[in-house]
Amino acid sequence: MKEDSQRYYTWQSFGPTDRQTEDLWVNLNTLHESQVQIHGILSNAHRQAARVALSFDFPFYGHHLRQIIIATGGFIFMGEITHRMLTATQYIAPLMANFDPSFSKNSTVRYSDNGNLFVVQWDKVQLKEREAEGPFTFQAILHSNGTIVFNYRDIPIPVEKMNSTEHPVKVGLSDAFMAVLPPSQLSEANRQTIYEYHRVEINLTKIVGRSAFEFTPLPTCLQHTSCDLCLTSNLTTGCGWCNTLQRCSDGIDRHRQEWLDYNCPEEAKGTCEDYNPVLPEGSMSSFNQSSPGPTSSSAVMDNQPVTKDLETSPPDHKGITENTAIIAGVVAALVVLVVLTLLAVYYINTHPTVAPPFYLMQRRTNNYWPSMKFRNQGCHSSYAEVELGGHEKEGFIEAEQCC
Repeated sequence: MKEDSQRYYTWQSFGPTDRQTEDLWVNLNTLHESQVQIHGILSNAHRQAARVALSFDFPFYGHHLRQIIIATGGFIFMGEITHRMLTATQYIAPLMANFDPSFSKNSTVRYSDNGNLFVVQWDKVQLKEREAEGPFTFQAILHSNGTIVFNYRDIPIPVEKMNSTEHPVKVGLSDAFMAVLPPSQLSEANRQTIYEYHRVEINLTKIVGRSAFEFTPLPTCLQHTSCDLCLTSNLTTGCGWCNTLQRCSDGIDRHRQEWLDYNCPEEAKGTCEDYNPVLPEGSMSSFNQSSPGPTSSSAVMDNQPVTKDLETSPPDHKGITENTAIIAGVVAALVVLVVLTLLAVYYINTHPTVAPPFYLMQRRTNNYWPSMKFRNQGCHSSYAEVELGGHEKEGFIEAEQCC
């Protein structure tokens, strides 16, 4: 059965009796051990996430990503800026739930990248404090063309009966953009809001053992690289061209803040002729007639050495002094900028678990964003990103938890 979210993705579901289910499954056990990486940290942790680099640019909602963050809770965080509430939005979730790979030595989080597809498998993972219900095994596959596959091998209990009190239970896709609140709403410095502009939600009752879902990306405005394609393509609708940014967009994507900052909503109301005006017929010929070629006298003047005037003109000491002051000011500003950047990098590296100043998260529904707010909500679903600079203990890294 093929379903459509109207924008961004279409998808098909396959059951245990469908031949495609077995064809979509990637058997990591048949690959050479050098092709499969077992993530030692995630395989021995609970509510942890780790960044992994892809060998190809993966298109997600039209944005090309080269890094992802794999979480122990059965999902991949696709955002560029990490924070505690990874479960809220910007995810690829084959089965987001409160899994605890650290409970059993048989539980692993492993992945493989062959340059064309990236496979993440949560293998024999169990629910926190519900371990007796059995292990889960499932996959998420990211293809270089943007196709996404969810594969389910072992699902011991109905997904709809999973407890979502301590951790969200979701299956699907989501993306969002980050924007700075208008000054009238700004009560705290650097307050930023994450707006979820689209979500694909899969019916949890369809998640059973030996089932699969295949998501096919639809064309987006962002893929058009010229004004003509942006405004005339039959593949997309609602696109506008921002000549300042040289970007095609409908204004609802991860670049929305930049789209607004550069006044692109107004530019997008124009046509391609506004940026590439067509000269009236005959205007070029009249221009040529009114602009005769150089005369012999002008040609002689062009051949005169330029230094003649320079030698007879006295130096402008005032102009030299002003230019020197300007150059000195620019150099000083650059030095300050470099110092501030180094301090910021040092702070981030020495405080890897500090959350950015995200205070609000809102989800877009239809054509507006309702005020649905998240304030860590008791940290029930908070995640800490593990990094190589952490403190090692028995083969995995301790990460600060906010709970």
